[in-house]
Amino acid sequence: MILILLVTQDKASFSDLAAVLKENNVEVMWVESGKKALSIVTDKFVHLLLADEQLSDMTALELIKEVVSMNPMINCAAVSSLSPEDFHEAYEGLGVLMQIPPSPGARDGEELLAHLKKIYSMDS
Repeated sequence: MILILLVTQDKASFSDLAAVLKENNVEVMWVESGKKALSIVTDKFVHLLLADEQLSDMTALELIKEVVSMNPMINCAAVSSLSPEDFHEAYEGLGVLMQIPPSPGARDGEELLAHLKKIYSMDS
C-alpha cells in the first residue's frame, strides 16, 4: 500500500484531497510539523511527503530540502501559492513531483494519484 505523509496544521483544508487518496487504497498519515515529519521519514518508508506551504516550525521548501538530503528516494509535493514559474525556480533541483494549490480539492487529489500511479504502476 502506498503511504503518503501529509504535513499540515490545517487538516480540514486537505480533507477533500485526502478523501480521494483514501478511496483509492492510499494510506494517509498526518503530522503537524516539519520536525515530526523528519522523525517519521527517518524511521519509516514514505512513498510521498506532501508539505503545506507554511508549517509551525519551517516552510515546505525547508522541509523538502531536509527530506531530500536525508533520503532522495522519497517523492515530495508542496502546497504553494507561488506562480508556476516562481515555484519551479524555488524548488529546482529537489525533484518535487508537483505543486499543490492552497486548500487543495478532490481534483488535486486525483492529479496527485495519477502521478503516483505512473511512478508505482498502481492498478486503477
